[in-house]
Amino acid sequence: MSSNTSVGQKCPSPMKATSNGFFQGDNPLDYALPLAILQICLVVVLTRGLAVLLRPIRQPRVVAEIIGGILLGPSVLGRSKSYLEAIFPPKSLTVLDTLANLGLIFFLFLAGLEIDPKALRQTGKTALAIALAGIGLPFALGIGSSFLLRATISKGVNASAFLIFMGVALSITAFPVLARILAELKLLTTDVGRMAMSAAAVNDVAAWILLALAVALSGSNTSPVVSLWVFLSGCVFVICLALIVPPIFKWMARRCHEGEPVEEIYICATLAVVLAAGFVTDAIGIHAMFGAFVVGVLFPKEGPFAHALVEKVEDLVSGLFLPLYFVSSGLKTNIATIQGLQSWGLLALVIFTACFGKIIGTVVVSLCCKVPLRGALALGFLMNTKGLVELIVLNIGKDRKVLNDQTFAIMVLMALFTTFITTPVVMAVYKPARRKMDYKYRTIERKNSDAQLRILACFHSARNIPSMINLFEASRGVAKREGLSVYALHLMELSERSSAILMVHKARKNGLPFWSKGWRSDSDHVVVAFEAFQQLSQVTVRSMTSISSMADMHEDICSTAESKRAAIIILPFHKHQRVDGSFETTRTDFRWVNRRVLEHAPCSVGILVDRGLGGTTHVSASNVSYLITVLFFGGPDDCEALAYGARMAEHPGISLNIIRFVVEPETIGEISTINMQENAGIETKTSAEEFLSRFRNLQKDDSVRYEEKAVRNVTEIIAAIRGADRSNLFLVGRMPEGELALALRRRSECPELGAVGSLLIAPDFSVTASVLVIQQYNGYTCPNLDPYMKEESPDKDSESS
Repeated sequence: MSSNTSVGQKCPSPMKATSNGFFQGDNPLDYALPLAILQICLVVVLTRGLAVLLRPIRQPRVVAEIIGGILLGPSVLGRSKSYLEAIFPPKSLTVLDTLANLGLIFFLFLAGLEIDPKALRQTGKTALAIALAGIGLPFALGIGSSFLLRATISKGVNASAFLIFMGVALSITAFPVLARILAELKLLTTDVGRMAMSAAAVNDVAAWILLALAVALSGSNTSPVVSLWVFLSGCVFVICLALIVPPIFKWMARRCHEGEPVEEIYICATLAVVLAAGFVTDAIGIHAMFGAFVVGVLFPKEGPFAHALVEKVEDLVSGLFLPLYFVSSGLKTNIATIQGLQSWGLLALVIFTACFGKIIGTVVVSLCCKVPLRGALALGFLMNTKGLVELIVLNIGKDRKVLNDQTFAIMVLMALFTTFITTPVVMAVYKPARRKMDYKYRTIERKNSDAQLRILACFHSARNIPSMINLFEASRGVAKREGLSVYALHLMELSERSSAILMVHKARKNGLPFWSKGWRSDSDHVVVAFEAFQQLSQVTVRSMTSISSMADMHEDICSTAESKRAAIIILPFHKHQRVDGSFETTRTDFRWVNRRVLEHAPCSVGILVDRGLGGTTHVSASNVSYLITVLFFGGPDDCEALAYGARMAEHPGISLNIIRFVVEPETIGEISTINMQENAGIETKTSAEEFLSRFRNLQKDDSVRYEEKAVRNVTEIIAAIRGADRSNLFLVGRMPEGELALALRRRSECPELGAVGSLLIAPDFSVTASVLVIQQYNGYTCPNLDPYMKEESPDKDSESS
């Protein structure tokens, strides 16, 4: 009998936890722990691999996880019975589902942390109208389509629960997924992004309330009184949590101070509260995740406590446990159940209904609120984003026998399709207009030397801070009337981690993904360092943070430089100095960020090779004693470096040494053969003389020394540079011009530093000073980073020194 078979599948013999190993005749796959380890590894490898493949088309990781779950289930690999029996046997599913739901509980707690109740109360009328339209019309269409589904493929299910489940499934917007898509597309701080986030937050809360109602109605007891008691008990529980939990968490948060580790007892107590809330809601008859989500919403978002909690929980949960939930869903999804014209027609109907309700409802209301058409279309597709929350709804419906196999498969494919199309469609229909900034001073070299110098200084970590501050001190030009203004930009990579999204939520309203210095974080000591320097030196310093993917980070840097009217961008070199003096690659991605900035920058660019300028602490103005050397060969970049050096020379504690290299008359043309047509940009001696004539007069000041070195070959150039080994900082142009520079380029190993910069950091070179390599803005983008050398591939740069 089929009933006996089903009973056998539902009640498999329990698995022991651990095996005795192969050598004692045990198969590890017959035991719970080794099988669970294999399942987790398989899921993580597959989903992360798919995420890498989908990254070029900018799909969120949830798409890869849904596809991975479907591939591991009966739709693809599960067609092999031997595979299912070996890797996902029925007796292992209880352990798998338990781990998956445990991960889900903590993930929903993190998702609750992303929702700020204060922001919900301040939701504007436009966002509220969009949210209501994005819920109302899809919910109504979902109820309408449920009648057709019940008449065809879902006969005999609980009518009231099925209506609400279908309504919720079609009206839901995945708030966490939407936040990541907006951040990836750099739309978070646009008007469309802010409206989408506000509307999605309202939508999310409304969807959870409706889902709680659906769960209450879908219990095994068909009495409406029981469902009412379940729903009312859930409401009472939420009210009790709202009254009891926030004061306790706020008391804990007040006892957690900046710069100090959060006590373990507070972390453990919070996680225990999350689990306890999950237990209560499960006992009520809703679902354990509801309790965890409510605790997350009520948790205080400010201060180090929230950040410490997120950092300790999210990687384990999101990286290991949560993917198991997608596999659990995938094992329930069998696309083969969608057979025949009727089933595929119903799939098309559900997809059309879901898209039509969300998109049309949102677009119509947006247009009524005077949102431009392209913005309204973008909002419609953004609000149509599904994801993990959709799978949660569907899995609960499947577990409660509200959705059968065929309906479940149709709904999973609908969620996958609607999420997949969001990014490419939004990119196609909506491109926020960027105003082209027109400002005068895009270089340090300028006719009015008293004009304010604006610097955009980028840094990756606290390691870069001391030398950056000492460079600011040297750059402030004490004799300048308008002084120095510095924008310190902390470069952070946007990831799938909730903590990154929490920081993105603090974005300033200037169209760029920054958080303001009022946001308390682990980087507060960086802000304090800049504020202390500002007070001591009277230099205007504003600290900001850019959060973006590595592929787009250069766009943030360039747009920030343009909006702040910077004259120069200073970037840290992608390698840092070890204790023994050699260089180690910090991260190869930073090299490609630097290269893209050099190609697209709207102003001059400097790359700082940090060898400890001034040591590891800020040197006060009265204690500054630097020797700065400018190596001048010719060309715009060298002129820019010389202009920067002249500004530094105004500081009473700085001595400037200008070394100009010239070719001895009898060796002209012998060092390197030059094709003047191919090198039409090479500066003549006359133009170099015109520029240098302005700086020869500075020799009257004892702090400035100018000398010319007549050299016959590259060996003499290297010897002359070694003679300046007492310098604290070298200022060099990235692309010097002339016969001597062309000879040096053949030795260049690092295109972004150019020939001279690469020479100064070479392992066999005895100079230990910091190096600032400067490229002058010339009004157009550089078509090639270095036309004189073959471009290196990223793989070739993986060496550590």
